[in-house]
Amino acid sequence: MKVTKEKAAENRAALVRAASRLFRERGIDGVGVAEISKAAGLTHGALYGQFPSKDALVAEALAEGLRASHARLTAVGGGGAEPRLTDILDLMVSTRHRDALATGCPMTASASEIARQDETVSARFVEGFERTVGTVEAALAGTPATERRARALTIVAAQIGAIAVARAAAKSHPELSDEIIAAARRVLGEVGGEEPDGTALGNGASPG
Repeated sequence: MKVTKEKAAENRAALVRAASRLFRERGIDGVGVAEISKAAGLTHGALYGQFPSKDALVAEALAEGLRASHARLTAVGGGGAEPRLTDILDLMVSTRHRDALATGCPMTASASEIARQDETVSARFVEGFERTVGTVEAALAGTPATERRARALTIVAAQIGAIAVARAAAKSHPELSDEIIAAARRVLGEVGGEEPDGTALGNGASPG
């Protein structure tokens, strides 16, 4: 039976959603196309009817996850307002983000794997990274213009590393994991010129 355009679009969206979640939860190289198809409620053949390769699916799933993550990030200001640095850091550098493997930011979940993927996947990662840097840069209004991009690059790259290391330590050394989150939250706030306040531990809302 021929699949309608509407059904094909639904199938594609289901595959992208399933892949995005599984890649974050178990890693890009830790999930096969058969598992993604099953999670989406489709056959292996249906996946290849939508995507010419796993790399193509990875690129689209990463792009979709990064768009959703950025939408959550820009919404933390509330009421359409530009997010403050405090709001951004409370979202990105938090214990809830650390624990949100399947629903957190794809950059923190996949950064260590991207260098082993193809150029298209790398390009999607960089696009998401640059969007986040732009959002952080806009929140550094009190920082000299010549320093804003350098500090924004540092903040975004450092939070990715901090979450990755905190996750790596969480099972065997949970206290160290919490310490990493708290230290990164405080120091990155200082880098951005944030005034010390009660949000310094960064246990904010989950990005997922």
